[in-house]
Amino acid sequence: MAERRTLVLSVDRDDDIGYKAGVDAPVVGRDACLATANALALVDPEDSDVNAIFQAVKVADGLAAGGEEVEVAIVAGDHLHMIEGDRKIARDLERVIARTGATECILITDGAEDDFVLPIIQSRIAVSSVRRVVVTQMVNLEGTYYILKKLLDDPKISRPLLVPVGLAMLLFAIAYLLGYPEGAMIVVVGVIGTYLLFRGLGYDDIFGSSYRAIANSISHGRFTLMTNLAAVLLVIVGAITGMTTMVVHYMGGDQANGVFMFLAFAYGAVPWFVAAGLVSSAGRLIDVYLGERSEAWRMLLLPFLTLSAGLFLYGAAIYVLAVNRAPEFPILAEAGLQYFALLSVAAALCLGVGIWLQHSARRLATECGEPVLVPSE
Repeated sequence: MAERRTLVLSVDRDDDIGYKAGVDAPVVGRDACLATANALALVDPEDSDVNAIFQAVKVADGLAAGGEEVEVAIVAGDHLHMIEGDRKIARDLERVIARTGATECILITDGAEDDFVLPIIQSRIAVSSVRRVVVTQMVNLEGTYYILKKLLDDPKISRPLLVPVGLAMLLFAIAYLLGYPEGAMIVVVGVIGTYLLFRGLGYDDIFGSSYRAIANSISHGRFTLMTNLAAVLLVIVGAITGMTTMVVHYMGGDQANGVFMFLAFAYGAVPWFVAAGLVSSAGRLIDVYLGERSEAWRMLLLPFLTLSAGLFLYGAAIYVLAVNRAPEFPILAEAGLQYFALLSVAAALCLGVGIWLQHSARRLATECGEPVLVPSE
């Protein structure tokens, strides 16, 4: 029958003895283990591995006092790469077993993290006991710290938890510094309440998908989505402004007909609508230029056509409102005709410039050897 020999093993999975104290693992023997514990304690007295090593020596001494054949050793992993560290623990353990001739092992660990190496130890040698060492004044501190650290490192947990709390605290500090301490609590409660409402109703998923769609469009060079969103906002502002001007200049006027009402609306809305058209056209032009440069000339006329139509319609609205003496209209009838003439000329020039640029760009594309698609008859 083979003689039983016990190995009391301390495992330092994150290699504090090597990273901090400069001791190479494996460490075998009572004196070597005590020297390693002292070296680590001098560098970092708060490291829990110090207690684990001393506990391993104490257990080995107790077994030796009872007449058992016992040896104490330390194996360590890697401080930065846990997978490679676990493989190193397996290799070092095989060396320790071959050197000591151990037949069974008592594992000494300093916390929950080192329990991951238990299957590795069991695959090399029979484990008869596992002893976890904790500081008496701080029971389960390291295990709790490890769990909290893992939770906070997970973006799925840390972002929903930390972002609203951090934002609320920041808004509270800003409100307090601005001299509104009474409103700071209202701001904090409002932010947290809005966040919880959005999360509870699922609106965060809608905004999240919209954000990802916008980011994906930008990353792929598609500016049309962004410019169209801006154009929609401009159209909304234009519609509100048009309704306001229609109420101010149409109500109570002498010409109560649909054309007059439309031009009163156009006087306030057209500048915003033209801006929306130009922004949207710019996005489409950029995307076409980045995607199919040979087709960019087809889009050149669109912004000029939009601006030309807007100038003409705006001039017509000014003329009609001025001639019919719309209530509270700032332009007189004589000046209304001048506005209409000048804006009409500007519209014609703008359209002419757009046609010339489109023709020049098309000819340049042809001279560069890039194909120009012409519809077949």
